[in-house]
Amino acid sequence: MALREENILIDHAIAAAKIGGQILLQNYGKLDPATIEEKSAFDFVTAVDHQSEQAIIHYLKSHFPEHTILAEESGIQQTVSEYRWIIDPLDGTKNYIHLFPWYAVSVALEYKNEIVVGVVYNPVRDELFTAERGQGAYLNGNRIGVSQCKNLAQSMLATGFPHRSKMLLNVYLKSFSQLFQKVSAIRRLGSAAIDLCYVACGRVDGFWELKLSAWDIAAGTLIVQEAGGRVGDLVGGQNHLETGNILAANAYLYEPLLNITRTVFRGHLECITQ
Repeated sequence: MALREENILIDHAIAAAKIGGQILLQNYGKLDPATIEEKSAFDFVTAVDHQSEQAIIHYLKSHFPEHTILAEESGIQQTVSEYRWIIDPLDGTKNYIHLFPWYAVSVALEYKNEIVVGVVYNPVRDELFTAERGQGAYLNGNRIGVSQCKNLAQSMLATGFPHRSKMLLNVYLKSFSQLFQKVSAIRRLGSAAIDLCYVACGRVDGFWELKLSAWDIAAGTLIVQEAGGRVGDLVGGQNHLETGNILAANAYLYEPLLNITRTVFRGHLECITQ
């Protein structure tokens, strides 16, 4: 794929994310509890979520009708294209409902099974994180990089609590306990897309979570990598987009963190479904 073509694609990804973000912002704090549909015991989806997604899909389909689209609410709209857009129209639904201002739109583009464009937009803070494969990562147009923290004892991590299966809780808490004793602080913001972007810009030094979906992390993983960080699953592999088990950190802390997560999670995740 030519560089000029990739530049055009990221412009469209940014436009799509901002369209979705404006819908979220316009409706922020205006949700009627009666319109919130139950999705699972721990996961609610709102009418605004659907509205944001449909607006993003409409925009992308109007420019790239031949491209495949994978979105949280609509599922996959399959074509024969080598391009696939991966969309989360509202990452941080519970935050959004409760007016906790950490939520985002995530738009990624996959080409020949490789993420080549990633955009994460937090409309409340008007923070736009972007990355193109091989071109670096940016926050509102300014180049960003991961932290230079080299010592676990001085590091601050982000995480997300398991919310789809109670079977995950015990093994997750074991990882939390071990990491809690070795790092300076752990934060839980409630948006994996934002967590990954905070690794990318150095606000946190690492992030781990279990059983996410591809749309939660597709854009953020590229942004971390282009910011100089490392991303993988929790046991040393690179199938985080398939499994939803993810570890991201700066280059200094990735291996020390992986040594811990590998020991905790190896042999425990394969039998747990999402």
